[in-house]
Amino acid sequence: MLRNYLSANSARLCATTHCTGDPTYSGCSSPFRASHAHGFRLTGERWLLFKLGLSFFVFGLINNVLYVIILSAALDLVPPSTPKGIIAFCNITPGLIANFGWSYIVRGRIGYTRRVVGCCLLSFTGMLAVALHESLLSRLLGICLASFSSGLGSITYVQLSTTYSPAAIGGHCIGYWSSGTGAAGLFGAFLWWKLRGLGVETGIGISSLLPFVLPLTYFFLLPTPASFLDPATSVVYSALPLDDTEIPTIDTSEGSSLLGNGLKSDSVFLTTADKLRLLQPMVLKYMLPLFCVYLYEYTINQGIAPTLLYPVPSPERYGFLSKIIHSVRDYYPLWQLVYQVTVFISRSTISLGIPPVPVRLLPLPAIVQLAILITLAYESAFGIFSEDHEGRSIGFVFVLISIEGICGGLSYVNVFYRINQERPDPSKVENKELAKQAREFKIGSLAFSDGCGILFASLLAMPTEIELCKLQVARGKLLCQGL
Repeated sequence: MLRNYLSANSARLCATTHCTGDPTYSGCSSPFRASHAHGFRLTGERWLLFKLGLSFFVFGLINNVLYVIILSAALDLVPPSTPKGIIAFCNITPGLIANFGWSYIVRGRIGYTRRVVGCCLLSFTGMLAVALHESLLSRLLGICLASFSSGLGSITYVQLSTTYSPAAIGGHCIGYWSSGTGAAGLFGAFLWWKLRGLGVETGIGISSLLPFVLPLTYFFLLPTPASFLDPATSVVYSALPLDDTEIPTIDTSEGSSLLGNGLKSDSVFLTTADKLRLLQPMVLKYMLPLFCVYLYEYTINQGIAPTLLYPVPSPERYGFLSKIIHSVRDYYPLWQLVYQVTVFISRSTISLGIPPVPVRLLPLPAIVQLAILITLAYESAFGIFSEDHEGRSIGFVFVLISIEGICGGLSYVNVFYRINQERPDPSKVENKELAKQAREFKIGSLAFSDGCGILFASLLAMPTEIELCKLQVARGKLLCQGL
C-alpha cells in the first residue's frame, strides 16, 4: 500500500511538473530533466517517510522502556521482605487510570505539544524520585508517576498517528510505533543489566534522562502532517476523518457545536453519549480480542512461567543447553527473553511489509494463547514428558512461549493498524473537527483494553503460581520451593 502511494504520488507530481509551463521542465521536450525531477521528488518523499517511521519507532521505544526498566529493577528497588508484586501493581494501575481518564473523560481537541512535554517531565520527576529516595513510599510514588506518564504517552502517540494521512501514511506510523514498543522490552532489560552494577541511584538516575528524547524527536525529527498532501487537491488529509461508522450526533446542550455555524473548533467535543456510541461496534471487533490476548499472555508470563522449572541440564547429555542454563534460577529469565524477542519480531510485521491480519481473524491470536495457557499450566502441574527427559520439556516450553509472543505481538499491531485504517467517504462528513476527535478517541480507547488485561492478569497470576507450585510439590518436584 505504501509503495502504491509513493508510485501514484510521484506520477502525479511528475505530470504536474510538466504542466507548469516552466521551460526547464517542458514535458516531452525534456524527458531527462523531467525524469530527474521525478526521482528527486521520490527520494524526498522516502526521506520524509524514513523520518516519520523513525520518529514513531523512537516514541514507542522510549515511552515503554521505563516500564521495562522498573520491572527489571524490581528486586533492587524494594526490601527483600516486600512482595515484588507491589512494583508491578504500581507500574500498571496509574497507566490504566491515564488510559481511562484521557480517552473517556477528557474532551475536546488534543494538545499534542502539551502532552509530549508533560509526559516527559512526569517521567523524569518519577524516575528521579526513585533514584534519589531510599524510602519505599517515595519510590512507589515515583513509579506511579512514571507509569501514569507512560500510559498517557501510549494513547497520545497512537492518537497522533491518526493526524497523518492518507491511510498508508497512518499505517506507516502505527507499524513503526508498534515495532518500537516491541524493541523496548529488549532494550530496557539489556540497559538495566548494564546499569544495575552502578546501583539504583546512578542507574535509575541515568535512565531518568531518556524521556527527554521524546520532545526532541517530536520537535526536531517528526515531519508535520502537512508534509503529506494530496498532490491532486492540496488538501491536508489530517483534517479528514477515518471512522467508517456513523458520525456521532452532536448534543448542543452539553457544549457541542458545528463548525459550520461559525463557532470555534475548541467548543466542539464528543459527548459521553457520542463516545459510548463509538465504542459499541469496537467491543467485540477490537477490544475483547486485545483484552483476552493480554489477560492470557501476562497470566502465562507472571503466573505460569515462574513455575516452568527443570533440573539443570548436564553437559554430557545437553551440551548446548548446559551453556545457557547454569542454575534453576536461569529458566525464568530465559522464558522472558524468548517472549520479548518474539514479541518484537511480531510487532514489527507491519513495518517489515508483511500484510496485516484480516479483521475476521483478529480473535485468532487470543484463541491460540488460551490453548497455550492451558497446555503450559498442565505441563507445570503434571508434566507432559517424564522428568528424566528435561530436554524435551525445555524445547516444548520454548516453542510454546515463542508462539505466545508471536500471537501477542500480532494482535497488538494489527488491532491498532486496522482501527487506524478505518476511513469514511469525506463527502459525507458534516463536521470535520468532530470526526477527527472521533478518530482519535477510537484508537486511544483501545489502550484501556490491554491495560485491563494486564491488571486482571496480575491479580490472577499470584494464586496461579502458588497453586501450580503446590501441585508440583505434591508429585515430588520441589524446584519451585527453592526460589
